[in-house]
Amino acid sequence: MKTEVKTKTDGLEIGMFVSKIDRPWMELPVMLEGMMISSNKDLEMFQSYCDVVHIDTSKGKTPSPMSWISDDAQLDEIQVIGEASHSFSQFYKETYKTTSSLDNEINIAQNLYQSLNNIISRSFENLRANKKLDMKLIQESVITTVESTLRNPIAFRLILELQKQDKKFYNRSLGTSVWCAQIGRQLGLEKTEIYQLAMGGMLLDIGKINLSQALLNKTEPLNKQEVNLVHSHVDEGVRILVKQDDVPHSVMRMVATHHERFDGSGYPEGLKDKDTPLFGKIAGLADCYDAMISNRPFVSNVHSPHEAISDLYSLKGKLFNDDLIEQFIQTIGVYPTGSLVELQTGEVGLVFSFNRSKRLRPTVLIVLDKEKNALSNYYQVDLSIKTQLSIKQTLPRGAYNIDIAEIIL
Repeated sequence: MKTEVKTKTDGLEIGMFVSKIDRPWMELPVMLEGMMISSNKDLEMFQSYCDVVHIDTSKGKTPSPMSWISDDAQLDEIQVIGEASHSFSQFYKETYKTTSSLDNEINIAQNLYQSLNNIISRSFENLRANKKLDMKLIQESVITTVESTLRNPIAFRLILELQKQDKKFYNRSLGTSVWCAQIGRQLGLEKTEIYQLAMGGMLLDIGKINLSQALLNKTEPLNKQEVNLVHSHVDEGVRILVKQDDVPHSVMRMVATHHERFDGSGYPEGLKDKDTPLFGKIAGLADCYDAMISNRPFVSNVHSPHEAISDLYSLKGKLFNDDLIEQFIQTIGVYPTGSLVELQTGEVGLVFSFNRSKRLRPTVLIVLDKEKNALSNYYQVDLSIKTQLSIKQTLPRGAYNIDIAEIIL
């Protein structure tokens, strides 16, 4: 299987191996054909002489998928990066196969979302009233969420994207819980571990229950005292969970470390990657992704799922572990399920699924024709097969008044 990626030179980084260029090698001031980018001088040379190059991913770093040239047939055969060997391989214990059709599972996931949303809201309200969390109810909720994710992970992804159209009722706790479970599934963790991951994702921000809504919804920049108050939700969350019954130690550590970062720039302890537990790393990534694609009072520009993936990719090796970012992209795709995209033909569709070995060529459900007129009969296009078609751009949620609920339910 090929390991070369054709990419724009503005996506080059130190540590990448350039195997081919868009002009004769003799035109460059180098002695050999094929070269590792080892310095800023090398980087500037390729960017000044070339527009497009090929990167051998088996010999160095992989360029961001956002800079790949997607209309090259060679790209469709690109090796799935990190699937067989990555720093999390040691945790791989289970292989999960899709056992439920999307049509069947999406109705289950929709009903589960509404039920779980009510359970989480009620549980947190009870906690505000100085009552204990009903951990048995939360555990049962987590199990149903995980079981749906294991049967067919695409269903809950579509439901989360659907719910994000409703600014009032999207539940970030539930969203983060689902993303944690999805990553756990991808990493091949045992069911009990995925249950704990999903529980931790649901309880990450439980320490915020005692913070004022005025502070949490503030649109202006926070002062130092306010920042410290918001940061205190981590320790407060752990204090709350210690008093509850049947909270696994792994969940408490997950809550305690979900704001730590790869380079040590996180809080509250400033832990680096090697000192942060696996669940904390997963939680930090899942929480960050869900925050990027969610409406929040202090954020004016909500990311599309594709934009969020692009931003996260730029943060690998800085805020997040490189391999974990790769595994997350393996989980949800470069164009995540539920993304609205426009093809180069002008047609508009909803990303329904993706091919792991052809990540820039998902299956798209076409809902608008070339003139942006709504179709009475939607139809699917598998871009991994229809190689003459490609994605021109992603679109913001709700573009052209497209109602995802009308499409998928």
